[in-house]
Amino acid sequence: MNIAIDGPAGAGKSTVAQLTAKHLGYTYIDTGAMYRALTLAALHEGVSLSDEEELASLLDRISIGLQQQASGQRVFLNNRDVTEEIRHPDVSRQVSLVAKHPKVREKMMVLQRKLAGQESVVMDGRDIGTFVLPDAEVKVFLTASIEERAMRRYKEMLEKGHDANLADLQLEIQLRDKTDSDREVAPLRCAEDATILDSTGMTIEQVVSRIIELCKNKTQN
Repeated sequence: MNIAIDGPAGAGKSTVAQLTAKHLGYTYIDTGAMYRALTLAALHEGVSLSDEEELASLLDRISIGLQQQASGQRVFLNNRDVTEEIRHPDVSRQVSLVAKHPKVREKMMVLQRKLAGQESVVMDGRDIGTFVLPDAEVKVFLTASIEERAMRRYKEMLEKGHDANLADLQLEIQLRDKTDSDREVAPLRCAEDATILDSTGMTIEQVVSRIIELCKNKTQN
């Protein structure tokens, strides 16, 4: 079974998807981390984030690995653990610029479909149910108010020792929503057959329980 969890920035997709996968014994695939790894590589190598051809070429030259460990999923760029680095504010601000390029998305889609074809997965991102895994058995569109999403990101950044401004984060999330929704290929949108789950005011455990319930209903029908 493939489970697709889509939604805007800061909706809690990664945490929810990871916990859901752990509960079900599935493999978790964080597609956003894959785009973040490419963004980090581009920043390190001085590749322009507006140069689609160079970014696509860079993606061919690097290796991105996802590895499940007791502490959670770790992300590797050319065999180097970059799990913390890809969450740096500089990467967060610019990852949508990289992800909007059609050639980059096409190449990422091939990698992601290959992973999903090997075993049962929980995959989260912006276009999983609509573009990457349109035949996923369970599709969830996870969202929350901009205020709540900004507050979650604000707390997360403070916990990691980064400076953060709540008002700036709200504006940044609004901009990411617009960039993700307006891109030419595989824009952020809810699949017609997805269950919309607004997590505003919900705990992570409540959201995970709801998704597991959807999975159980699917297997029983």
